[in-house]
Amino acid sequence: MKKVLLGLVASLLSGAAMAQTDDLRSLAKETFAPLPSTVPAVAENPITPAKIDLGKALFFDPRLSASGVFSCNSCHNLATGGDDNMETSVGHGWQKGPRNSPTALNAVLNEAQFWDGRAADLKAQAKGPVQAGVEMANTPDKVVATLNSMPQYVDWFKAAFPAEAEPVSFDNMAKAIEAFEATLITPAPFDAWLNGDDAAMTADAQAGLKLFVDKGCSSCHSGVNVGGHGYYPFGLVEKPGADVLPEGDKGRFAVTETVDDEYVFRAAPLRNVALTAPYFHSGKVWDLKVAVEIMAESQLGEALTDEEANQVVAFLDSLTGKLPEVTVPVLPAETAATPRPTAEVLAK
Repeated sequence: MKKVLLGLVASLLSGAAMAQTDDLRSLAKETFAPLPSTVPAVAENPITPAKIDLGKALFFDPRLSASGVFSCNSCHNLATGGDDNMETSVGHGWQKGPRNSPTALNAVLNEAQFWDGRAADLKAQAKGPVQAGVEMANTPDKVVATLNSMPQYVDWFKAAFPAEAEPVSFDNMAKAIEAFEATLITPAPFDAWLNGDDAAMTADAQAGLKLFVDKGCSSCHSGVNVGGHGYYPFGLVEKPGADVLPEGDKGRFAVTETVDDEYVFRAAPLRNVALTAPYFHSGKVWDLKVAVEIMAESQLGEALTDEEANQVVAFLDSLTGKLPEVTVPVLPAETAATPRPTAEVLAK
């Protein structure tokens, strides 16, 4: 009789736990979405295998920079979470950039690119660092000359853009990089859990998810990328210190020149966030738990307990996904016509 009662109690507890999981999953599906199972389409840029292959070569090619040192992968290293794990990136002439480098992983799913959203999509974003004096310090004309100087690149551009009379162009360079980056989708345990796999997330991760929603974190960090859309003041309730929120960087204000946009930034996408320390646009916080506590206090006016902070971090850990296998491409060789690298730093 005792065994029967114990079995009944266990069955009831198991049923209650399953019901709670189902309720939490239903709640999560109202706010989040699993990653797509195929490469997402992008506006005005049909994605083809030839375009992806070309984009991968360009992503890894340091000759898009004036010095021949820096590639897209330098700041968005696919081996280290799609970023460079530095406070702010080092670029041309070993200059330091003003902001922390965002991850390239799943970036195709963001509403806009850069911390201030100044680029509408990845093809617009790809043009920025190439021309920025503090990053790759190159010009569109020199990029095109560099690519045209290597016959293999000319053939690859013809294959990727077969309908165009002059396929090698700065615009097409950006489109190819966008096509490759669209493949950098990282399915995570959270996606498996959303799709019905109860065992994909630990109990702590599920508790952290519930806190993430109940406390209001998901008001900004929602959708398929758990962020990456919408613009919000950093320090909505209480501004963090100047070390975390530098006074000189006013965020989206530099784009809109609207006073209401001072210290406003695009909500960071949180997929793979456990891999992308340091955190925030300033890159001043190296510990994910500390970053969670700062956000709770600054944005929500909440002081999390130690257990709550650990549970939220456990949820964020469940967003760490599997990167598709990427082999480093063998790049075309330079020719006598290839522009020579320069280390000259132009006056600002």
